[in-house]
Amino acid sequence: MTSTASAVRRSFSFLPLAGALIMLAGCAGVTPIGDLLDNSTRYDGKTVRVQGEVQGGAGGLGVGAYQLKDKTGTITVVSDRGSAPRKGADVSVKGRFESLFSLGRTGVAVIREESRDSR
Repeated sequence: MTSTASAVRRSFSFLPLAGALIMLAGCAGVTPIGDLLDNSTRYDGKTVRVQGEVQGGAGGLGVGAYQLKDKTGTITVVSDRGSAPRKGADVSVKGRFESLFSLGRTGVAVIREESRDSR
């Protein structure tokens, strides 16, 4: 085999790795809250990442719920991993999106928090 053919073969051997890295990078992206609410059946049951400002919340005894707002919408985040963050905090949340029900054009959905980071 020539050295050129060997170099081409080595180049193509990295393609599956490059494709996997691109797919993983896409999964880590932040989903606008408005997209979740507008396409609730598409995201129902899926793990998503959202970012925004905490509008208010309540918690105690290691559980909490809070409203998270970005420039596209507001959603309730439910946490059994700790109490709600303080009002005004900028957070990034990873969790499972759950579309609870729809009434006409209005839907009720929550994110069940798996992890949270301050920004």
